[in-house]
Amino acid sequence: MEKPESTNNDQQPCLPKYDFVRQIVADDIRTGKWDQRTHTRFPPEPNGYLHIGHAKAICLNFGIAAEFGGKCNLRFDDTNPTKEEQEYVDSIIEDIKWLGWDWEDRLYFASDYFDQMYEYGVELIKKGKAYVCDLTAEETREYRGSLTEAGKGSPYRSRSVEENIELFEKMKDGEFKDGEKTLKAKNDMASANVNMRDPVMYRILHAAHHRTGDQWCIYPMYDWAHGLEDSIEGITHSICTLEFENHRPLYDWFLDALWIHHPQQIEFARLNLTYTVMSKRKLLRLVQDGLVSGWDDPRMPTLSGMRRRGFSPEAIRNFCKTIGVNKFNSTIDYALLEHCLRQDLNKTSPRAMAVINPVKLVIDNYPENESEELEAINNPDDPSAGMRKVPFSKELYIEREDFMEEPPKKFFRLAPGREVRLRYAYFVKCTDVVKDEKGEIKEIHCTYDSATRGGDSPDGRKVKATLHWVCAKNSKSAQVRLYDYLFTKENPDQAEEGEDFTANLNPDSLKILDNCFIEPSLADCGPLDRVQFERLGYFCVDPERTEDGRPIFNRTVTLRDTWAKMQKAQQKK
Repeated sequence: MEKPESTNNDQQPCLPKYDFVRQIVADDIRTGKWDQRTHTRFPPEPNGYLHIGHAKAICLNFGIAAEFGGKCNLRFDDTNPTKEEQEYVDSIIEDIKWLGWDWEDRLYFASDYFDQMYEYGVELIKKGKAYVCDLTAEETREYRGSLTEAGKGSPYRSRSVEENIELFEKMKDGEFKDGEKTLKAKNDMASANVNMRDPVMYRILHAAHHRTGDQWCIYPMYDWAHGLEDSIEGITHSICTLEFENHRPLYDWFLDALWIHHPQQIEFARLNLTYTVMSKRKLLRLVQDGLVSGWDDPRMPTLSGMRRRGFSPEAIRNFCKTIGVNKFNSTIDYALLEHCLRQDLNKTSPRAMAVINPVKLVIDNYPENESEELEAINNPDDPSAGMRKVPFSKELYIEREDFMEEPPKKFFRLAPGREVRLRYAYFVKCTDVVKDEKGEIKEIHCTYDSATRGGDSPDGRKVKATLHWVCAKNSKSAQVRLYDYLFTKENPDQAEEGEDFTANLNPDSLKILDNCFIEPSLADCGPLDRVQFERLGYFCVDPERTEDGRPIFNRTVTLRDTWAKMQKAQQKK
């Protein structure tokens, strides 16, 4: 047989598939653009807590550095002292470490470079590319023009180099009031890009900085500081979200005007999720207005809130990998995040039994004052997790929803005269119901078949339902908090006229159940330990306890995977 002719594809090596950002980095390494060096950074502003949207940027920047043998800096863009606090710095550091990323010894702050930024400002003045302006903020907006009308030059644009240097120094020395003067770049007031119309580089702010104190009273604007920080640190790829795309010409202009190291800015689409908001301003309002309990409220999309709710760092990293990186803004279904979460928790969470809406089950023919220990599986997907012992006795608790006196046709759980299996235990048959003076069920009475220990019948008879339970004598009391979406609408910003996103807050986003019982093995769980309550969902131990010292379990996510179900339905079409 003759060998087939080669095609162009036959001559090409099998290359990995990259998203567009990674492809740029790979191409730069191949061509030697940066001497085969890759250096990224994650530059948060310390004016709030990180959220799931930041996780995407974190995983992208640190991930690229790890994949291409490079480095990634953690740098705080602390250029606005009126909104920044050490609390936010500490929380950001904690969140990134929790996600599993390490910046080694490369922790930087924009404030580390304030002296050098000032000197760069003087250099631009000397080059005739910056000037001190006396226009107010409102006048500056008027002079800038609009998207359809060109701007007009400031009357202070023609100041001499010497006068500008003198005024800039006086700004630094605190001789002017807030807003009295600014330092502006001298660009093109007729530019189609409004960002290029003499943007402000420095403004006067007589405010103490969380790191530099009262050393400075002028602070650099983000557009001015951002490129300088990247340049000073030797960054090769400055990865930003799409809203900075129109700012890239200014990023390039500043670096080219100074003739200093010029990284490449690349923009990608930020993460938007259904049923939540990602704006730090809106998240701050939720906290300040007391609409949530704090930044780490388990309903918040903040990483601290998600950690407290029971999210694992592996699940978040897998989610970021799954959604990928693209150039177009879109909104991701929250169900996909929950799907990634379940995939991880299913593999890693030990199983246990808990009853969150209890009713007592009494086994009349079980010996009085006796008990036994039954073997239970810790994790069916992880044989190395082993087994545990669960106590069993005459009186148990089961879920109130697992019993009905007059069940409909498709209700297969416990009912009068019906037999069911108790998980890991025995078959039981309902014989009687005891009610209180209000007519509510107080106790359910049953008989058990001692030959069905372990949950199987030696005579081969079948039951249609298996119920979870806890031993009334040995169980521990706990509080359980059931969390749902924080908002009722997929897009919380869709509000009626005169209302805002807070009108769509979900009144049922938190339900507190105070009369819950857990098997005794859970009493030793520590803060943030994760567990699957069989048949109920995945839960996490809250760092706090109730006033009387009982553990609190936060529901992380239910067992039902709506995303996987939806995907299967689409595949069948």
